[in-house]
Amino acid sequence: MSSAFPPPGAPSEAPVCPRHPERVSYVSCQRCGRPTCPECQRSAAVGIQCVDCVRESAKSTPSRRTIFGGVVRTGRPVATITLMAICVVAFALDWAIPNGFVFQNFAYAPFLTESEPWRMVTSAFLHSSNIMHIAFNMYALWILGNALEPAFGRARYVALYLVSAFAGSVGVLLISPLDTVVVGASGAVFGLFGALFVVQKKRGGDLRQIVVLLLINAAIGFIIPGIAWQAHLGGLIAGALCAAAIAYAPAKNRNLIQWGGIAAVLVLLIGLTFYKVSTFPNFIVG
Repeated sequence: MSSAFPPPGAPSEAPVCPRHPERVSYVSCQRCGRPTCPECQRSAAVGIQCVDCVRESAKSTPSRRTIFGGVVRTGRPVATITLMAICVVAFALDWAIPNGFVFQNFAYAPFLTESEPWRMVTSAFLHSSNIMHIAFNMYALWILGNALEPAFGRARYVALYLVSAFAGSVGVLLISPLDTVVVGASGAVFGLFGALFVVQKKRGGDLRQIVVLLLINAAIGFIIPGIAWQAHLGGLIAGALCAAAIAYAPAKNRNLIQWGGIAAVLVLLIGLTFYKVSTFPNFIVG
C-alpha cells in the first residue's frame, strides 16, 4: 500500500511517483523499481507494477491469433453489433425524417451508379418499411456474425461484409433493369453465408445445413416478389471468394495473401462496375 507519510527512520527525501511528482509513494514497481502511486499501480502476476511497465510488457507480448490470422478478442462480437446498430439507426431515421429523405438519397438503382456511386454501399444499411425485412436480416447477421467474427477477426470480417455488400449492388447492376431500386443488407448477409460455407468446408464440417439454408433463402428470392435475388447472388459469390482468400492462405505471408485476395475481389467488382456503366445508353451516363 502507499502512504503520504514515511515510516519511522525513513530518509527525509520521500520517494515520489515519476508520473505524479506531487504524490509520495513507498510502493515500488516490481519490474523497474520506481515508486508508483495508487493511480499508476497495476496488479501483476507477482506484486505491483507501474503503468509504464505494464504497457511496455503488453507491446512486447505477441497478440494471440485465430486459426485464420485475426486478433483474438474476448467478449461480444463488437463489429457485428456495430453493423446491426447502423442498420437499426438508418431504419429509424428513414421513419423519422419526412419525405423519404434517407431512402431517396441513399438507396441504390443502377442508373445512379456513375453519378452517385456511394449508394452501392449505403443501400446495404437501409431497409424497406416492412419490419420483417430488417428483422430477418438482423437475425441472420447476428447468427452468422457470432460464428465468423471470432474466427476471422474484426478487420477481416468487416472487410468481407463490406465487399459482399458492394457485390450485391454489382449483381443488381449487371442483371437487373436500370431503374431497379434496392435496399437491404441481404447481399452482405448472403456473403456471410458464402463465407460460412467456405469455413465449414475448410474445417471439414457438415455442409448440409448450410446448403439447405442457402437453397431455402435462394428460393424465397425467386418466389416472393420484390426481393432482389441478383444482390443475393452477387454477395454470395464475393463473400465465398473473400473467405477462400482468408481460409486457404498459407501460413507464410498469410496477411499479404489474405488482404491481397480481398483486394483482388474488390478490384474485380470495380472493373465490372466500370464495364457495365460503359454500356449504358448515352441519356443515362450523359
